[in-house]
Amino acid sequence: MSDARPTRQPGKRRLVLWRHGQTAWNLEHRFQGKTDVPLDDTGLQQARRAARLLAGLSPTALLASPLRRAADTAQALADITGLPVRYDKDLIERDGGAWEGLTNREIRERYPAEHAAWQPPGGETSAQVAKRVGAALERALDDLPPTGQLVVASHGAALRLGMSHLLRLPEETWERLGGLSNCCWSVVTEMRDGGWRLAEHNAGTLPEPVLSDDRPDAGT
Repeated sequence: MSDARPTRQPGKRRLVLWRHGQTAWNLEHRFQGKTDVPLDDTGLQQARRAARLLAGLSPTALLASPLRRAADTAQALADITGLPVRYDKDLIERDGGAWEGLTNREIRERYPAEHAAWQPPGGETSAQVAKRVGAALERALDDLPPTGQLVVASHGAALRLGMSHLLRLPEETWERLGGLSNCCWSVVTEMRDGGWRLAEHNAGTLPEPVLSDDRPDAGT
């Protein structure tokens, strides 16, 4: 028997990749990684504001990293929509190894070579994170109906790298995708060929139709 996934007809599924709200370590420019740092008061307010906007997309499913900063961000949307929050440990942030808890300045001073390569000693590589998070997104999308709207609350590096995997971007181009600000999101939509298109990136408002002379969305 083949292990290949069953062929499915592409629909109009949408994936919203939502970074958690602000934490104290964000303000202190500390590498958080898998350390379970909670949202601060500003982060909780950001989550509530963003949740009110994202509820307007009529999400049908809600998934989150189990780390508190992401789980509590997701809960703000669950409180409005009534959707249950499912958790996947493969959505946690990049393992920062020896860097976790250190400021950017401390990392540069103590690990200059590793900082230049952006590879934390004892932590995950970018490729490992992309594969782990990308696989989690693909699993969730396999369960999403043809018109489903999935919101995923996770972390900056995890989402950027997982999205790169989902979009099938070559590794040498991953840095061209900018980071996500606290409680902002990216929107990925399904195309006719079953692939995925980045429709919005690092947004803080609801997606608007693209009105321009550019190529129309092949997914419509």
